[in-house]
Amino acid sequence: MRDDDSRYEAVRSRDERFDGVFFVAVLSTGIHCRPSCPAVTPKRENCRFYPSSAAAQAAGFRACRRCRPDAVPGSAEWNARADAVGRAMRMIADGVVDREGVAGLARRLGYSARQVQRQLTAELGAGPVALARAQRAHTARILLQTTTLPVTEIAFASGFASVRQFNDTVRTAYARTPSELRAAARGGRAAAGAAAGSGGAGDVGGIPLRLAHRGPYAARQVFDFLQLRAIPGIEEMRGRPGRRTYRRSLALPHGPGVAEIDESAGAGGGRWLPCRFRLTELRDLTTAVQRVRRLFDLDADPYAVAERLAADPALGPLAAAHPGLRSPGAADPEELAFRAVLGQQVTVAAARTLAARLVAAHGKPLPAPDGGLTHLFPEPGALAEAPLSELGMPATRRETIRSLAAALADGAVSLSPGTDRDEAERGLLAVRGIGPWTAGYVRMRALGDPDIFLPGDAGVRHGLDRLGAPPRAATGWRPWRSYAVHLLWHTGGDPAAPTDPAKNHPTMAKDPR
Repeated sequence: MRDDDSRYEAVRSRDERFDGVFFVAVLSTGIHCRPSCPAVTPKRENCRFYPSSAAAQAAGFRACRRCRPDAVPGSAEWNARADAVGRAMRMIADGVVDREGVAGLARRLGYSARQVQRQLTAELGAGPVALARAQRAHTARILLQTTTLPVTEIAFASGFASVRQFNDTVRTAYARTPSELRAAARGGRAAAGAAAGSGGAGDVGGIPLRLAHRGPYAARQVFDFLQLRAIPGIEEMRGRPGRRTYRRSLALPHGPGVAEIDESAGAGGGRWLPCRFRLTELRDLTTAVQRVRRLFDLDADPYAVAERLAADPALGPLAAAHPGLRSPGAADPEELAFRAVLGQQVTVAAARTLAARLVAAHGKPLPAPDGGLTHLFPEPGALAEAPLSELGMPATRRETIRSLAAALADGAVSLSPGTDRDEAERGLLAVRGIGPWTAGYVRMRALGDPDIFLPGDAGVRHGLDRLGAPPRAATGWRPWRSYAVHLLWHTGGDPAAPTDPAKNHPTMAKDPR
């Protein structure tokens, strides 16, 4: 999409591949839409194009009530990019601006607030405050349409500093007052728009949402992957394949929460996953949503991944047989790092058992058990000095866990959203007992890097052998090598099968996954 004429052609064809990549505003109606909006295509001379919904809102265009452009999946570009803008977008999505302000965002990026404002405005047409405000407006709409909370409580739960700011932003974004938005939802007139971002009101099981994704979604692959690795106490899987519900506890900035995500999509094969959140503090909703989106890789671009991988003679048939492939991330990056260390030189089942012992001994109990969910994963500070004798692991491995915990607790290693991935990998490799496999695996899942290849992984080697492809073939899979790794794991056989007890070495890594 290098020019507006190309963008208009995408709008004319209602091409969903570009939802979230750009937005179209219509001068004659004063609204902005996603490219795939089903409404009558506007005339070319009436169209203006914006790189973000926030930029369109700032220019005075309200969100379309039919296609709900505020609820589209995020652009996969921000997951792939390692520059300041990509990092800033991941931080804003996680709520950093809401919690720490623009100064906190700039400090995390290592730039001045003015530099951050300039770079984001140049690429997205909106600065960090406008981008965060648009995100707050979307959160407010969800709460208005799915809960019976007083409007004043929703204002602050959405991250607004005042009720007046909340009212002004909602009116600007949706051309309706908060009360009118709520009334429309109750009357059923918002059903079509809610499909992209929220469920119906009145669900007593928590805040019901519909987490949108782009293109096909290989739900069975993702749920199989998570079920195999579910840690008792903090995760559980209910139901049978095709109708499963994944549940887990979440450690959020203002208190614990629980998320439930259903495997089955909405009626009519909607491109979203049904989800419910139970939160101690509603102001954690935006952060909770983003962490689940990262875990389920909902902002991926399956079309771009398929186009690249399908072009490979060896991997192409496998990629074609698995449309909608995803590379699951992590709801808690620090938790994922500990899980990777626990998985060294053991099977997936053994790693899960060790992690369950760690949770039982050092995890923070939930205020009340919720089904099989009883704890939050231990914080790094709780593990830095712990003897860890309950794990029954070699002393060297226990020391690696303590060293990693100390590095995370004192900030020597940061795995927060938007962290510089190269810097994080260097920090991990400086921890005794962490080698290239573990650092790469953490980078792939905890930091959401879409272009990680694990040449020393046993499952990857087996997959390459079955395809008859040499490791050097991975060069042609850039920038989506993480997705190729998942395909190789699939073709390499049962990922839980034991392998030789190799050291964490770039050419002899054990496959703990």
